[in-house]
Amino acid sequence: MSTTTRPLSDHSAAVVRFHERLTSRGHEVPVRLWDGRSLGPADDEYRVVLRHPWSLRAALVPPTDLTIGEAYLADDIDVEGSMVAALRDLAALRAVVSGTERAGFVAELLRLPRPPEDRRRRARVRLHGRRHTRRRDASAVRHHYDQETDFYRCFLDPQLVYSCAYFTDEDRERPVTLPDILARAQERKLELICRKLNLQPDEHFLDVGCGWGSLVMHAAKHHGVRAVGVTLSPPQAAVARERVAGAGLDDRVSIEVRDYRHVAGTFDAIASIGMVEHVGADHLPTYAATLHGLLAPGGRLLNHGITTGRRDEVRDMSMDRDTFIGRYVFPDGALVPAHHCVRVMEQAGFEIWDVEQLRPHYARTLAHWVANLEAAADEARRVAGERIFRTWRAYMAGSVVGFEWGNLGVVQILGTREAARLPLGRDRLFIDR
Repeated sequence: MSTTTRPLSDHSAAVVRFHERLTSRGHEVPVRLWDGRSLGPADDEYRVVLRHPWSLRAALVPPTDLTIGEAYLADDIDVEGSMVAALRDLAALRAVVSGTERAGFVAELLRLPRPPEDRRRRARVRLHGRRHTRRRDASAVRHHYDQETDFYRCFLDPQLVYSCAYFTDEDRERPVTLPDILARAQERKLELICRKLNLQPDEHFLDVGCGWGSLVMHAAKHHGVRAVGVTLSPPQAAVARERVAGAGLDDRVSIEVRDYRHVAGTFDAIASIGMVEHVGADHLPTYAATLHGLLAPGGRLLNHGITTGRRDEVRDMSMDRDTFIGRYVFPDGALVPAHHCVRVMEQAGFEIWDVEQLRPHYARTLAHWVANLEAAADEARRVAGERIFRTWRAYMAGSVVGFEWGNLGVVQILGTREAARLPLGRDRLFIDR
């Protein structure tokens, strides 16, 4: 309900009526209007700010993720407080509103003023050439990863691990604002990967999509391997090389700017952590066969990637023209169900040894990242600008909800080439830290 008694304009009255309809459905969303009027509870974790009389229409017509995301990027709407809490409420509302009710809401919103035309689409990613050529893949990856490293420092752990962490049951009860929890969980994840691969001293180890080098450094320092990390992002590679040299590991670790299809050599173990999402659903057989061909007999591959939560859905973000993530975050990305990844690896010749679902871990990881980014909002804006800050805040908060609701998963699959000799049982995977 309104906290003021000033006379309502026609547009304010329309928004108040819309808000009352939502409240009647059990969703009293905290809102502040362009005229300063407040609706809903005053003490919630967040508040939606409508900047203009057309803001609600701009955000919800048509009712897609792309529409509401672009309204947020354009500052038609804002969210004060927790973006995750706001998007959790939005997801809960969508789950209970029927198609007929949704059509009624849209009809009511169409009575609000029309937003200014097409001022939002200019920032959409545009890639050129045939999909998943080496050149276009490099452009897609660089769009996502070539931000200033100081921007990533605003929300990642000190080791700059940009993939799903591995938490303990005790971590669930601890606030996501405590930085040491995320740091320990990422260290635990790096160690888990090395143990699943059963890395041994002086083995030749490849990390495909190595980011800022955290995994190759951990593997060389704690397991004595000789490691190669490859990335398509020159800024990432430059920072990774600096970190490797600073840790005194440049005699055991090398970092290259290279497409996985251009890697040469033979490796005892390969990790691909959060890279397979960029490959493209139609190119997964080539990807799996290429990595299989790089392994020595008995070699091991750990493939860690985001999957769809629906068992028969392939989500190709280069073709979905109504997704915020596809247009602004992961152009040309694609997600497949977990069983699809297993099948592709088996068809390439891998024997599957282990499959682990990490969905709750990634929901928790992203919640830490969003909390960190919101706490460092001023610095993030200074380093990367308002649009990048908003893009990443919205994408990561939306991903928290996607993993919590099961629309997304993340799976680690351990496969081997030919007859690998791995320890029996899973005792080696128990990490007491």
